[in-house]
Amino acid sequence: MHFSVMQLALILGIIVLLFGTKKLTNVGGDVGAAIRNFRSEMKKGKEEGEESSHSGSDEKIIEGEAAKPTADATKSTSDEFKFKKKDDVK
Repeated sequence: MHFSVMQLALILGIIVLLFGTKKLTNVGGDVGAAIRNFRSEMKKGKEEGEESSHSGSDEKIIEGEAAKPTADATKSTSDEFKFKKKDDVK
């Protein structure tokens, strides 16, 4: 499906009539600002990622991998899950 230049011009003319030139320039400016903001945030994220990878920590945490619990943490969680026996009722 190929559009000719005349069809594209007609579609553009209808869009201008529906929305007006003022609204179209505002939308264009908003889209441009959003793209610039997105690019700058991506650049900041890459810089922060590089800084955190060079922080000197040898221990890496892999997503989805649980950290090893300490002795105190194991003791407190095991106490929470102890079941009480019910008295035999006749």
